[in-house]
Amino acid sequence: MTETSETKLPPQVRNALLALIVGGIAAILDSTLVTLAIHTLVVKLHSTAGTLQWVTTAYLLAMAVAIPVTGWAESRWGGKRVWMAALVLFVVGSVLCALSWNDASLIAFRVLQGLGAGLIFPLMQTLAVRAAGGQVSSQLMAAVTLPIALGPILGPVIGGVILNWLSWRWLFLVNVPLIAVGLLLAWRFLPADRPGRPAGRARLDWIGLVLLVPALAGILLGLSQLSEQGGIGHAGVLVPLLAGVALLAAFIAWASRPGESRAIVDIRLLRLRSLGSASAVLFAAGAAMYAAMFLLPLYYQQLRGQSVLDAGLLMIPQGIGALASRFVVGKLVERFGARAVTIASFLLAAAATIPFALAGPGTSLWWLGAVLLVRGLGIGAVLIPPMSVAYQDIQPAGIQHASMNTRIVQQVGASFGTAIVAVVLQSLLDHGATGAFRGAFWWAIGITVVALVPAITLPGRPAHQAPPATTGPAERTADTVPAAS
Repeated sequence: MTETSETKLPPQVRNALLALIVGGIAAILDSTLVTLAIHTLVVKLHSTAGTLQWVTTAYLLAMAVAIPVTGWAESRWGGKRVWMAALVLFVVGSVLCALSWNDASLIAFRVLQGLGAGLIFPLMQTLAVRAAGGQVSSQLMAAVTLPIALGPILGPVIGGVILNWLSWRWLFLVNVPLIAVGLLLAWRFLPADRPGRPAGRARLDWIGLVLLVPALAGILLGLSQLSEQGGIGHAGVLVPLLAGVALLAAFIAWASRPGESRAIVDIRLLRLRSLGSASAVLFAAGAAMYAAMFLLPLYYQQLRGQSVLDAGLLMIPQGIGALASRFVVGKLVERFGARAVTIASFLLAAAATIPFALAGPGTSLWWLGAVLLVRGLGIGAVLIPPMSVAYQDIQPAGIQHASMNTRIVQQVGASFGTAIVAVVLQSLLDHGATGAFRGAFWWAIGITVVALVPAITLPGRPAHQAPPATTGPAERTADTVPAAS
C-alpha cells in the first residue's frame, strides 16, 4: 500500500472524513475537558481529589479494554455499523455522566464513555484509510489526525468556558449535539461495508483478549499512579505495572507464534519498517505532546494565578499553530520525506518549550503566547508524517490491525509522558513552585529530544520519488507479512 502524491481528495473521501471528524471530536475533547473539572467535581459531589482522579483513570482504562476488540468487531459487523454503535455508546455514557448523583455513579458512567471512545479512536483511522481505497497520503492523515491534535488544545478552552458560566454537567451534555450530527453524517456519508458470511462468523481471539486487555490496563494504571504514589517504588505502582508488562510479554509470545495468526491484534505487522518505525515515533510523539500539555494549564493556574477560563484562553495560540500546520505539512512531507519533517517538527516543539523552562511568575504572557503559537506548529505537524507512512506496506486485511497498533502505542506513550512530568513536578514542589515547573518543563523537553531517535528510523525518501510498483498488492510479498484473519 503505497502513499499517493498530494492530490485533492475525492468528494466521497472528504465527506467520509467530515463524518469521522465530527463524530470523533467529541470523544477526543472529552478526554481533556474533565481533567480541568476535578476540583469542581470534588466540591459539587462532596468527594475527595483522590477519589475523583478515578474519573480520569477509569475512562483511560476502559479505552484500553475496548481498543483491542475494534478489529474483530469491524470484521464481524462492518466498520460503519461499529462506528455508529460506538458513537451511541459514547453519547449514552455522556448523558448518564451528566445525570450522576455521586462520585461512584460518575466513575461508573465514565467507564461506559471510555468503552465507546476506545472503539472510536482506532476506527477513525481505519475507516479513513478504507474510504480512500487504501491510498494513504499526508493530506488524508492531516485530516484524520486533526481532532487528535486539537483536542488537548481546545479542550481546556471549552472546559474553561463551561466551568466559568455553566454547570459542570455541561462538560458531558456538550457531546450530545456533536454526536447527533456525527451519527447523521455517518449514516449519510460512510460507505456501507457489511461483511460477507465468512467474515460475519469471525472468531474472537479469547486468549489474546484475556492477555492483552489486562496488560494494557495494568500498564496504564501503574503509570497513572506514579505521581500519586510519589514514585515507582510503591506497590500501587509496581504491582499493576509489572503484572501488565508480564501479560504483555505473554501476549507477544502468543501473537508471534508460527503459522497462521488469528491474534486479536496482529503485532507481526510491526516487523514492517513502515509500521514499526511509525509506531515507535507515535509512542514518542504521544509522550512529548501530553507531557507538556499536562504542564501548561497547571503553569498558568498554579504559578501565574490564572482562572480556569483564562488558562484555557491562553492556550489558544497553540491551537492556532496546530491548525495552521495542517495546511503545509502534506506538501512538506511530499517534498522532503516523512523522516525530515518529523525531526524538524520535534525540534521545533522542543525549542518552543524551552522558554517555559526558563519562565517565572513575571514572564510576559504575550511572549509565552507567541512561543505557544510556534510550539503548536511543531506539535500539530508531528503526527502526520508517521501516520502517512504507517500503512505503506499494509495489505487491506491488515488495516484495522495497523490502526490498533498505532492507537495503542499513542495511548501508552501519552500516559508515559504525563506520568514522568507529573512525578518530577510533584517531587520538586517542596523546593518552590517556580523551580518545580522549570524542572518539569526541562523533562518535557528531554522527552521531545529523545523522540528524535525513533524519528531517524522513518523512511526518508519522499513518497513521489519511490519507484513505481510493478506488481499488484497481492503479489508484493517480499516486504509484507500475512495479516490476521
